Amino acid sequence: MHHKTFVAVAVGLGLIGLSACGSGESTSSGDSKTVTLVSHDSWAVSKKVQRDFEKQSGYKLRVLEDGDAGQAVNKAILTKDHPQGDVFFGVDNTLLSRALDNGLFQPYAAKGLDKVGAAYQLDKDKHRVTPVDYGDICVNYDKAWFDKHKLAPPRTFADLAEPAYKDLLVTENAATSSPGLGFLLGSAAEYGDQGWPDYWKKLKANGVKVVDGWEQAYSQEFSGSTGGRKAGGDRPLVVSYASSPPAEVLYAKKRPGTAPTGVATGTCFRQIEFAGLLDNARNTKGGKAFIDFLVSKEFQEDMPLNMYVYPVARGARIPAEFTEYGPAAEHPETMAPGKIAANRDQWVKSWTSLVLR
Repeated sequence: MHHKTFVAVAVGLGLIGLSACGSGESTSSGDSKTVTLVSHDSWAVSKKVQRDFEKQSGYKLRVLEDGDAGQAVNKAILTKDHPQGDVFFGVDNTLLSRALDNGLFQPYAAKGLDKVGAAYQLDKDKHRVTPVDYGDICVNYDKAWFDKHKLAPPRTFADLAEPAYKDLLVTENAATSSPGLGFLLGSAAEYGDQGWPDYWKKLKANGVKVVDGWEQAYSQEFSGSTGGRKAGGDRPLVVSYASSPPAEVLYAKKRPGTAPTGVATGTCFRQIEFAGLLDNARNTKGGKAFIDFLVSKEFQEDMPLNMYVYPVARGARIPAEFTEYGPAAEHPETMAPGKIAANRDQWVKSWTSLVLR
C-alpha cells in the first residue's frame, strides 16, 4: 500500500540512482517543454489527469521521487543551487520552516488560491509555498484484535500510557519519519513543552516500539494491515493516518463491509502538505502552470483516492469511501509553524535520547 510510504531503507539506494540519472539528463530536464516535479514516494496521480495537464499546459511532466518527506526536503536543500527539478511537492507543516529558512522556494501566488481555505495557507504573506492537501496523523487500531481480547481500543494520548495497552503500540522514529514527527508534535501540543518528555517516559515504560519509517511500522509490525497480517505483525496499535482505514478497504481483494481498522480520534495531529517553485528552477513558467494545476478542482478531486489525503480547495468533492470508512478528525492537535520552527530540532534530539537510548 503506497499511501505515505516513508521508506528509510530503500531511499539510500534510490537516491544514488536518482542523482546518477539526474546529472546525466541535466540538459534535457532544463528543456522548456518539460516540467520536473521533485516529490516524496507517495506522489500519485491518475494517468488521465496527468494527460489533461500535459494537454492543457503543453508541458510534459517528469517526476523524481526522493524517498521519505524528511529526506526529500534535506536533499532539496543540499541541491538548491542546482535543483533536480522545477517544483517540489511534499514539504509539510512539520518541516516547512526548514525549507523556508533555507530559501528553497521563490514566491508564486497560484491561480485558484482564492478557493483554498485560509487555515491551510501558512505562508500567506509571501506565497513561497502553496497548500495542496491535508491529513491527520493518528493512532490506528486493529478491531479484530481488540474484539478478541475484549478490550476497548484507546481513544486518547493518555490512554496509550495505560497498563492495559502495554507492548501494543508501534510508532515511527521522529527523526526520520514524517508521521513519527507528527505524533511527537501532537504529544507536545497535548502535554506542553515541559510535559511531553514525561509522557514519552511513560510510553517507553509501557513498551512502545520504534521503527524507522511508516512502511515498516504499518505494513510489517501492525497486526491490522493486510501486509502486517501476512508478515505476522503482532502490534495492534500503530501511528498512521486517519485515512488508513479507507485505504485498507479499497486495497482489499474482497471489499469488506466495514474497515478492519479504526482510529483513536484523540491522538490526531493535522498535517498540511505544500508545493513550491524551486528557487533556481530552470522552467519557472512550466513550474507555475503545474502549481496552478495542483490546486485545480480536477487534481484536487483526483488526489484523495491516489494519495489518501484530503483536498484543500473549497468545492472539491471528497469521495464517499473517505466519509464512510475514515472521516477526518474533528479536533486534531495543531501547532503554529513558528512554534514548530523554534522547537522541532531540539525536541527531536531530546526525544531521541529519551526514547531510543
